[in-house]
Amino acid sequence: MTTSELSLSVRDLACERGGRLVFEGLSFSLGHSEALVLTGPNGAGKSSLLRQLAGLLDVTQGEIELSGGDPERTIGEQAHYVGHLDALKPSMSVVETIEFWRSFLGSIPQGAETALEALGLAHLADLPVAYLSAGQRRRLSLARLIAVPRPIWLLDEPTVALDAASVARLVALMKGHLGHGGMIVAATHLDLGLDGARQLRLGAGVAV
Repeated sequence: MTTSELSLSVRDLACERGGRLVFEGLSFSLGHSEALVLTGPNGAGKSSLLRQLAGLLDVTQGEIELSGGDPERTIGEQAHYVGHLDALKPSMSVVETIEFWRSFLGSIPQGAETALEALGLAHLADLPVAYLSAGQRRRLSLARLIAVPRPIWLLDEPTVALDAASVARLVALMKGHLGHGGMIVAATHLDLGLDGARQLRLGAGVAV
């Protein structure tokens, strides 16, 4: 599989949570080197849509289909989902966390240094996660994007807790991912400055 073959299609998608219809009638398509930015008020369904794409939330109605990917793997297995919570174990060091992800998720044979340097964490490699600031924890959570290459990035408010320099570093990584044929769906309240990114605004139970 190459990223140039990837195509994500969403047709007539609906989401219901706790007996409440979050959204319905949502349709879009996305190809390689394309980004979709999800906007809208809190509770509009941005996080729910990302979780549906990742296979973490049931689809109430409609279809999600990935063409050109690995037919033996689900969309979630070909994607990185970064949600609101940083999936980190306080007792593990920064570098141990990266090595765990590489072992658990699978990766090309390269050291963790590349991922740590990309997120500005190389100097903290031996520090336990428990001692990291909120911004450093967020950057470590995002480091899996580099440590274990996957063609699809599903990002839920990825800039939370990041300072301006870290946001710029993340945006550069996102542009690099798109430049190499990757695909991004991101929910954010900020203008990420991704040239050519499409926008999908959720609200009032429908997509606009």
